[in-house]
Parts: sequence; C-alpha cells; structure tokens
Amino acid sequence: MSLPVGDHLAHRALESLLRAQSSLRRALTAGLEREGLSGPGFEVLVILATAGGELELRTLRRRLGTSKANLTEIVSTLAARGLVERRRLVRDRRAAAVLLTAAGAATVQRVFPEHTQRVASAFAALDESEKLSLARICRKLAA
Repeated sequence: MSLPVGDHLAHRALESLLRAQSSLRRALTAGLEREGLSGPGFEVLVILATAGGELELRTLRRRLGTSKANLTEIVSTLAARGLVERRRLVRDRRAAAVLLTAAGAATVQRVFPEHTQRVASAFAALDESEKLSLARICRKLAA
C-alpha cells in the first residue's frame, strides 16, 4: 500500500519533535514523580508561586494551556495533598480562585532548584542561539 507523502520535511520535523518531547518529558518528570508530583501539577504550583500565590481558575487554565476538566483534576489532586486550596470569589460566587498553601510554597522552594538543574542538563546539547531558535519555532507552531 502506498500513502501520499505530502510535505516530507514536515513529517520528519513532526517525528523529531514528538521524539524530543517524549524524551524531555521522561527526563524532566522523573524527579517530580519522586516527589509525588506530575509535570502539570508542578507547573501549577510554579505558576501560582510566581503569580503571588493566587489566581482565578480561568486565568490559571489559560496560563497552563489546558482544558477546564484537566485543570480541575490537577487542582483536585494538589488540594487533596494540601498544596493548594480552592476558594469561591466574593465578587462572583460562580468563579473560583486557586491559592498556594504554605505546604505548596515549601514544595516549590524544595523541588524547583533540582528541576532547574534537570532542565539545564536536558538542553545542554543546544547553544544559546539554538535555544532561542527552538523557543521561537515552538511559539510559532503553538500560535
């Protein structure tokens, strides 16, 4: 059976991108899993920490780039561990905010330095120009 090839280079780029993503995800989440955290769960904690400790759920969802259902699951898991709390907004009882607890902030402070080292190690094969180009290309593909 023969399939139409289309843009051969696009297919090669996709395959390379997916393999790199899979490899990076394994390398970067291994340390987080030892802490009982998922990649997206840790990302929520970091986003909250850098945003002053509290964000509306819809803002957090937009920053994380995920669905409402997925974020609900992530926040529920983090809340069950005491790392975040959910609170209804006073000005709009239909909306909710997510707050970083003291335990969540301590987790970020403890885990972030090691995670930063893993990120640096994962991208060590690229020089500064390549990192900038990769970031630009990924933003372009995500738009």
